[in-house]
Amino acid sequence: MSFDIFKTCASGMYAQKTKMDTIAANMANINTTRKDDGSFGPYIKKTVTFKAIYDNELNPSNDIGFPQGTHKAQFNSETGNLSLNGGISFDQNRIAKGVEVQTIEEAKNPYKTVYDPSHPDADEEGFVTLPNINIVEEMVNMIQASKAYEANATIAETTKNMISTALKI
Repeated sequence: MSFDIFKTCASGMYAQKTKMDTIAANMANINTTRKDDGSFGPYIKKTVTFKAIYDNELNPSNDIGFPQGTHKAQFNSETGNLSLNGGISFDQNRIAKGVEVQTIEEAKNPYKTVYDPSHPDADEEGFVTLPNINIVEEMVNMIQASKAYEANATIAETTKNMISTALKI
């Protein structure tokens, strides 16, 4: 019995956790006007990209692992029966076995500039440069990542229950 499904779920959960951590950092720094070293400059939003993991990492295919095969319908005029004959096969090297974080990049969105002459980091004209973070977009991304994490956890739990039930038989 193969337990690859647990590896697949775990890789998806880890990737989504990384995405949620990155989103949380973006949300926490929505009003940060200084860099980590204390110099002037707004926080730069980070984005996470994922990459599929294949068994054969040396020769991954860009195609999705849909079933291949031929199907033929036959009609028997004597009996009036319709039968479907065919075979379906999968190329195991074309089916992703998990996901991993490919990059955590800085976003290229323009910064927001607001007029606030009382702000300590305002320029000579009274404008403050704020991070390029949209809180609504971040919340939607957080919900999406949370739901994807939950889906992977549910798949792992369901698989565990199926294995447990099979062992009781």
